[in-house]
Amino acid sequence: MDVGLIGLPLSGKTTVFNLLTNLKADTNNFGAGKTESRRGLAPIPDPRLDRLEELYHPRKKTPATITVVDVPGLSRADNGGPNRFLNDVRMVDALVHVVRGYHSDLLGEPHLLEDIQEMELELGLSDLDLLEKRRTRINSGKKITAELKQELALIERLIDALENDRRLHQMDLPEEDLRLIRGYQFLTLKPAIWVINLDDHAFSSGQYPDKEAIEALARDKGIPVVLMAAAMEQEMEELEPEDRQIFMQDLGIEESGLARVAQAIYHKLGLISFLTAGEDEVRAWTIHEGTAAKEAAGKIHSDIERGFIRAEVVAFHDLDQAGSMVRAKELGLVRLEGKDYIMKDGDIVNFRFNV
Repeated sequence: MDVGLIGLPLSGKTTVFNLLTNLKADTNNFGAGKTESRRGLAPIPDPRLDRLEELYHPRKKTPATITVVDVPGLSRADNGGPNRFLNDVRMVDALVHVVRGYHSDLLGEPHLLEDIQEMELELGLSDLDLLEKRRTRINSGKKITAELKQELALIERLIDALENDRRLHQMDLPEEDLRLIRGYQFLTLKPAIWVINLDDHAFSSGQYPDKEAIEALARDKGIPVVLMAAAMEQEMEELEPEDRQIFMQDLGIEESGLARVAQAIYHKLGLISFLTAGEDEVRAWTIHEGTAAKEAAGKIHSDIERGFIRAEVVAFHDLDQAGSMVRAKELGLVRLEGKDYIMKDGDIVNFRFNV
């Protein structure tokens, strides 16, 4: 799963990328005219792994990860058209729009609602352009089949939605319609999150310009809003863990914006984690919500899926309270599940198999 970080220039997008991926990409590159997207793996913070580490003392701890793509900021070329931004964005699975919510010496005061609306307009116009071109191609063809007629009717509905300032994902399209348009990679059909990048004071208070209007727009479009103070969190990352915790307590912050952003991305993509634990490694494995046990076993190794017998499962909170796997078994909290068992987020699993 690829997640694209998008935003206007100087929104703090690359700083968010660096925080998510633990990389040190130059935050000035895009401003200097660089146009290549950057990619990195973002670990998903999961306190459950920390607890398993306490219980098992493993040699290794491996979190779930997603691929994050730092896309050049949306800008306009001399001819008035968008840069290659749109082509790069079309290839990702979800969009995270980083919105500047702090004063900039170069840009002045933030205009959060305007920036969000500008990005939404650009994404919508891009989808509209694709649809209108497809409609023209179909109508100019020698023969319009029954399936093409069905697609044309859908195209008209999609165009109408976009012209009325609706995202395509708001239409809640059935699978049959989605099949017809799957190859187009519509931008407003992708899962989206808005990250409001604030200064430390606004982040601590939770107050920022246009807050009520942005929250109302987000509810209307079905888009989660996550607050973050990227510059402050970059400073926090340079501190020792104990000092970082004290720093957060002084500011009244229980959970970093970085953790909330990573988790929001993960869940917006419909992903969950099951866990494995032992002396060698504690690890989170990424699967789609609704995945059955046998398919989940294949995430670890194809041989485990092929020779699947049973899944030995205990919920994380049950193991946490029991304090050990032995005690959890004594309390009857560990159960055997078959191949069709639907995995739940936080399931700790030992797969039994034979090949």
